[in-house]
Amino acid sequence: MDRFERQVILPGFGSEGQAKLKHASVLVIGAGGLGCPALLYLAAAGVGRICVVDGDVVALSNLNRQVLFGQQDLGKNKAQTAVRYFQEKYNDIQWKAIPEFITVENAQELIFHYDVVVDGSDNFPTRYLVNDACVLLKKPLVFGAIHQHEGQVSVFNQGPGSCNYRDLYPNPPAANEIPNCAETGVLGVVPGIIGSLMALEVIKVLTGLGKPLTNRVLYFNSLNSQSYEVEIQPSAATAVPTSWSDFEQRNYELASEGIAQLSWNEAMKLMGHEVAFVDVREPGEEPILECTGLVKVPFSILTSQLDQFEEAEEILCFCQTGGRSQKAAQLLQETYPDKKIFSIRGGIQALKS
Repeated sequence: MDRFERQVILPGFGSEGQAKLKHASVLVIGAGGLGCPALLYLAAAGVGRICVVDGDVVALSNLNRQVLFGQQDLGKNKAQTAVRYFQEKYNDIQWKAIPEFITVENAQELIFHYDVVVDGSDNFPTRYLVNDACVLLKKPLVFGAIHQHEGQVSVFNQGPGSCNYRDLYPNPPAANEIPNCAETGVLGVVPGIIGSLMALEVIKVLTGLGKPLTNRVLYFNSLNSQSYEVEIQPSAATAVPTSWSDFEQRNYELASEGIAQLSWNEAMKLMGHEVAFVDVREPGEEPILECTGLVKVPFSILTSQLDQFEEAEEILCFCQTGGRSQKAAQLLQETYPDKKIFSIRGGIQALKS
């Protein structure tokens, strides 16, 4: 008995649909709350080649929604851990793990080799970057996002006349206009539902089954279990780059978040220089961090303490999850426009994980 028997006998799918999946390839960006359920069902359906891209590691707070991981995986890279899980489960799929984040430097090489891209990221810089790369490469993009009790799914860039992400959201939101789930919370089942819908859209795109969500956005509300669709139209006025040279010169983090960001690894390399590490958390927030050049100024009183940074050559702000530090960095940049000022991506939560 073939493990795909139940879908092969499905009217409109058949052995032809299964063969299309077997010979197809999918790039999944982000093995988080959306990527995990999408990967589960893409693998179970029999997609022949799957690559997982994620530079993050598993943290304890991930486990309510990132269902591929357990406590034994804490501190491990998500892409590599996810791939190991599936390699033990299915030996008829070609798996590849890329334990790094997608960037303007590696996007073209990563996306070029796959038929469909799944964007399971949780931040605006990555969403715009992935969208623009897919437009340049003419690759279908399955998009999903969640915010508290709501989620949305769409299919972009699927053939002539189809919309891309910038047709839905032409411009990135202002910094911290829409916080992430680390700040707002999420029930794990919500990204599970949206991630499963994303997998369904990938299967439809690859096999021709049904009608993909091209030029439509499906919205789902978990509080009332209702969904609705909104039609969108392509626009010639979107700010998609026109060439790879244009793409590679863009700073997506700066455009989306309003301030440049550094990882903890990048930040630690600056320790010992004329750099101020500014902890903008409020008193009592844990864990306590001690490092060279540390300055503790709660965000609530930062505006009254701006003069103490006059001598710093560079300023690196951090908080618990990265939200307040971006606001702090913007305030400092407005005060000291000639200084190099950064927010440390992910805050203390990223350092802990």
